[in-house]
Amino acid sequence: MRSVARGALALSVLLSLAVAAPVLAASPIVVATTTIVGDVVAQVGGEAIALTVLLPPGADPHAFEPTPQDVARVAEADLVFVNGGGLEAQLEPLLRGAAKRIVSVSEGVPFRPFGGDSGHAAEGVDPHVWLDPTNVDRWTEAIERTLIDIDPAGAEGYAARAAAYRQALAALDAWVVQEVAAIPPERRRIIADHAAFGYFAARYGFDQVGAIFPGGSPLAEPSARDLAALEDAIRSLGAPAVFVSTTVNPTLAERVAEDTGARLVFLYVGSLSAPGGPAASYLDLLRYDVRAIVDALRGAP
Repeated sequence: MRSVARGALALSVLLSLAVAAPVLAASPIVVATTTIVGDVVAQVGGEAIALTVLLPPGADPHAFEPTPQDVARVAEADLVFVNGGGLEAQLEPLLRGAAKRIVSVSEGVPFRPFGGDSGHAAEGVDPHVWLDPTNVDRWTEAIERTLIDIDPAGAEGYAARAAAYRQALAALDAWVVQEVAAIPPERRRIIADHAAFGYFAARYGFDQVGAIFPGGSPLAEPSARDLAALEDAIRSLGAPAVFVSTTVNPTLAERVAEDTGARLVFLYVGSLSAPGGPAASYLDLLRYDVRAIVDALRGAP
């Protein structure tokens, strides 16, 4: 009888676990492409979601090559959050082939066309929307709406976290406005490795006047004529700095800086730093970049 009782008890425990298992596994499985998208998704999703980020810190989203493990992560996810605007062009075959649902966090953000402000003619739209925090505010709306759609039971938590993060973004935006006020308007010129600063420039009154790599990606090689024209522009403007993303090979930028006397200033643009680094979150990234830009430009001739 005692063994029968023990067996009944064991069966009862197993049945309880079987019933509980779906509850324990109910957290939406979510994949984000870049570390920046992933950080914002995490702010809204919190512990209610099981989040994986495909790109590691320091990876260039323009050039990332997915692994078989990435394919498996995407296939098992309930949804994948992407930046959109062509940023993840390298990932499109993977996403279209394996993802159950793809959501662009930038839906509702008015994309800027690449134009002459970078010193190069570029096709398509500029995907670097996150360098304007008011666009990231719109990201939170898309993320909140999507997570509530797939997990209505968590709606209250998603809404509360999204609202709190939007307050942090508004405070960040106000801080950037205050910081860049230290740079006279005529000195607010950005020369970078690629044309990533259109949204930042439009929001805070800068001109994106030149880029080393033609277009919006550091994958395209500039011609000798392009580099010569850029160096002439740096000299004529008296530009004190060339801004270089930490994810981009700096060899060409180093050459331009050496030829013109400008100094290289490294920024976090397409990726967060590693945890514990100076740009471990999106908020930290923009603070770091703004301080570096202000320090480089406020004393410019």
